[in-house]
Amino acid sequence: MSEIAVVPSCRVVPGGGGRLSPKWQCRMPIPHPVVVKSQMTNSSTYSSRISTDVPLYEIPGASFDQYLEDKPRVFRAIFPDKPRSQQLNEEEWRINMLPIDFLFLTAYPVIDMRLKCKSNGIGYPPGVPRHISKVLELDIIKWELQGLDDMLKPSQFSLGVKGALYPDRSGLRSRLKGQLQMSISFVLPPMLALVPENVRRDVSESVLRRLVENMKNKVNSSLIADYREFKRGKDQRLKHRI
Repeated sequence: MSEIAVVPSCRVVPGGGGRLSPKWQCRMPIPHPVVVKSQMTNSSTYSSRISTDVPLYEIPGASFDQYLEDKPRVFRAIFPDKPRSQQLNEEEWRINMLPIDFLFLTAYPVIDMRLKCKSNGIGYPPGVPRHISKVLELDIIKWELQGLDDMLKPSQFSLGVKGALYPDRSGLRSRLKGQLQMSISFVLPPMLALVPENVRRDVSESVLRRLVENMKNKVNSSLIADYREFKRGKDQRLKHRI
């Protein structure tokens, strides 16, 4: 441990009335506190990516492009648990996600998600071909971790979700394609900072993998099933007109 030397400041003071000998007067300076900031933040970042590619059966008058335009319906198909979600405006929803177990903690994430349609190749996410007619983009714009004691909350935490869903008609048959990437970054509180990196990595990647696979399953099952209902409704209205 290094030591700080404090050197006194001295000066000569004449004696009173010239009779007394000069005196040395010294003053000890008050040292300023030294603050040392640790450069070790124990920051960790993990991500998981998944894609989907399933057959898509469209009919005249009920294209998947039309279906994507009904964003509230698409949202309900992907997130069917109504009590856990709330629509904030035309493109944004708040979702109270199911609890996430991390190490011996349980957190309740609350996220704000935006669904936005893009077309004509303008502003498409990376990886989406420009010839695609319409893309539904999913993006998390706000997040919060609830249910954790202040001592156990990460000092820094960010959650990122980027997704895209679109019909691809470049082959003999239309296909529904999508991609989803989810990432988390956090700085553990001091009480958890000693958890080994390999343990943090295994647990974090397992949590992310379950989340993205759950999303993929909902797209491949719930969304496709709801699109069939959309086609059936369009077809019935067309028959009534005839």
